[in-house]
Parts: sequence; structure tokens; C-alpha cells
Amino acid sequence: MSTDVSQWWTTAIIDMEPGKISYRGEPVEQAIAQKSFSQMIWHMVMGTPLAGHRARLFEAALVSAVDHGPQAPSIAAARMAATCGVGLNNAIATGVNMLGDVHGGAGQQAIELFDQALGADDLTAFVRDFRARKSKYLPGFGHRFHKPVDPRAPALMSLVDAAAAAGEIDGKYQAVSKALHKAIVQVTGHDLALNIDGATAIIYAELGVPAPLARGFFCLSRSVGILAHSWEQTQQGGRNKGPTPPQYRWAFEEKI
Repeated sequence: MSTDVSQWWTTAIIDMEPGKISYRGEPVEQAIAQKSFSQMIWHMVMGTPLAGHRARLFEAALVSAVDHGPQAPSIAAARMAATCGVGLNNAIATGVNMLGDVHGGAGQQAIELFDQALGADDLTAFVRDFRARKSKYLPGFGHRFHKPVDPRAPALMSLVDAAAAAGEIDGKYQAVSKALHKAIVQVTGHDLALNIDGATAIIYAELGVPAPLARGFFCLSRSVGILAHSWEQTQQGGRNKGPTPPQYRWAFEEKI
């Protein structure tokens, strides 16, 4: 039986030995001197360099989704956890673990929607079929709180415009999102504007990010807000805060 355990884990991400650390072949000293944190995230995860308009797009997408207030389940859960005597890392993990298909997955779903739409001959029929087969909610469009416009989306799209004009992205995802918006208005009769999930999905897709990884990047982004709220709640104190104030009770539904 071989005693060589060097192949137990294999990775192209990091090489390390005493006195030496390199990330994807780049010495850590060089990364410290030259890379922003967002560029480091890209370098570590994607394994390619990122600069110019593309770097600005990635950073803007991360910045745009850091927080959406305590009404967001992930933030509320983290704040509740912070009042239960757990550590900061536990509160952060509680919030991140709330990010699923419904709360946190729309960016991934929007990329998948855009990819499907790129291959559709008739987007109006595509929208009708999507609503009939899957959901009346089309990921990336409309917002239950920000009506008529999610203020984050136009700010991101202006950066997409600049990157496309500079020839650093081809703009096909932005184009299909605009065509989808027109089809959605035609089918539903409602002007469901592009939201934060759709805008960041366009950016990630234009940068070549696979759809499942877009959710991972969203989790990284939202973890900033989760950390901020966890720390704030820790500073404020409070004990065993639940989802509603104590003077309110739940509705009891008697089953017969």
C-alpha cells in the first residue's frame, strides 16, 4: 500500500511550501501589491486575469448586491442568530445558509433564462411558454419592493454600455434582456423592468461566468451585508430576538 499522500488533494489554485505561497502561479507578494480584492476573487475562482471595463463590471456587480435590509430573510436570520449568543462566524453562516432558489437564486436563474432566450425564434411565445411551464415570475424582471424601477439596475447597465462600447464585452446578453423585456410587456401587460438579479446576471454572463457560479458570487456579495448586520446587532445587544415583536402572536390554524 502506497504511503505517498501527496495526491490526496489536487488543486491548481494554490501552491505552498515553507516561505512560499502562490495563487494560481502568482506569488502572494505580487498579488498583494497589484490586485484589488475583487480582482483576487476573480483570479482565484476563474483562474484568469481581469482588468479594464471587465474588472469594473465585476466589482460593480459585487458592490450592488451587498445588502437589502432586515426584511431580507438572510439578513433577518443573521441578526436573530446574533442575539442568541452565537459567535459572529455562526451568525454569518446562518444568513448565508438562507440563500436558496427563492432568496438568492434569481441571478443564476436569470442567466439560464437569457441562455434559453438566445436560442428562441419567437420571444413572445417563449415568455408565454415559460410562464405556463415554470412560473409567472420571470427571474431578472420586476421587483416586489422597487416599483417601477430597481435603482441598482440602470446604474449597472450604464457600465455595461461602456464596456460594450469599448469592445470588452459583446453585449449579447444585454440585447436579449431588452428583447425579453419587450416580450414580457406584450404578454403580461405590465412594465416589469430589469431588476438587480437581471442586471448582475447580464454582467456575469457577459463576463463568461457559468450560471451556478453566479449564485456563488451573489453569496459572496451578500455576505458583506450579512456581516455588517451581524456586527451591528452584536453591538446593539438584545437577547433571543425572534422574527416578530413579543407582543404579537402567530395565527393558529385549527385542523379538523
